[in-house]
Amino acid sequence: MDTRILARIGAVAFVAAVSAAIAVEMSRKEDTPAPSEARPRQFEDSALRASQRRCQELGQNAAEDTECLRVWALTRDRFLGRAPAPASSPDPAR
Repeated sequence: MDTRILARIGAVAFVAAVSAAIAVEMSRKEDTPAPSEARPRQFEDSALRASQRRCQELGQNAAEDTECLRVWALTRDRFLGRAPAPASSPDPAR
């Protein structure tokens, strides 16, 4: 057999296999998961965003602002999925 004919047969077989794989993939029915109901956190988010904006506008001075440090800690905890740290209260035993 001539090598050119063998190469053509191989190319045709490759194209046929790829076409079959595409047809199978396109015929699959995709199971889309139902959207989960998210808790509405509109008020909390807007208050937090406003605080984050204020800290952003403070620039370098925000690193010394206690409110900005609190906002950043809350944002970090929300991002990492941790429960917010309890607010520290003065120790009554002292």
